[in-house]
Amino acid sequence: MDVKIAPSWKARLASEFTKPYFTTLIDFVKQEYQTQTVYPPGKEIFNAFDACDFSDVKVVILGQDPYHGAGQANGLCFSVHDGIRIPPSLVNIFKEIHADLGKPIPATGNLERWARQGVLLLNATLTVRASSPGSHQNKGWETFTDAVIRHISDERQHVVFLLWGSYAQKKGEVIDRSKHLVLMSPHPSPFSADRGFFGNKHFSKTNEYLVKQGLTPIEW
Repeated sequence: MDVKIAPSWKARLASEFTKPYFTTLIDFVKQEYQTQTVYPPGKEIFNAFDACDFSDVKVVILGQDPYHGAGQANGLCFSVHDGIRIPPSLVNIFKEIHADLGKPIPATGNLERWARQGVLLLNATLTVRASSPGSHQNKGWETFTDAVIRHISDERQHVVFLLWGSYAQKKGEVIDRSKHLVLMSPHPSPFSADRGFFGNKHFSKTNEYLVKQGLTPIEW
């Protein structure tokens, strides 16, 4: 199966594309796009990989589902297109960055600027039906993104993984803590941000770690 994904990722994930679960997944996703409104647009499903080369990954942020509202999802977790109202979880992420690093709150929620610096913005599930959160869960995407995490954990060193909320933390159990930094806190959702996401200082801690490894910090 020819999956249109950045070459550095294709080389590592090619074996996934030939497995039965992936064939079943793609059949399901194609059918959904043909019969339902699905986000993100088809050409942006693998945007996280196209925007951040495997060899450039310094930080991984794990999300769950793409946004399910019109025009929001752009293939990068927590990110929205320019001109789209910034969703509540991302507002809280920006608030924590402001409190942690003193950065002003951005006018746009498009996080492509992070991806270009080596932040892999990875949702566990890469597609979703409009207005139906979780509608594409347990169809195979999670198996695929588990493989992505394993490749990073096994083949790279000194990557920072930001795991917000119990879902991301469970998915991150495969990460080799002896060679990577794993930072965990509650999710930035308005339902949980006050329980420990605010004040986690993950953004300054990430940059301190990267600098210690001789790497360029992220301009959050």
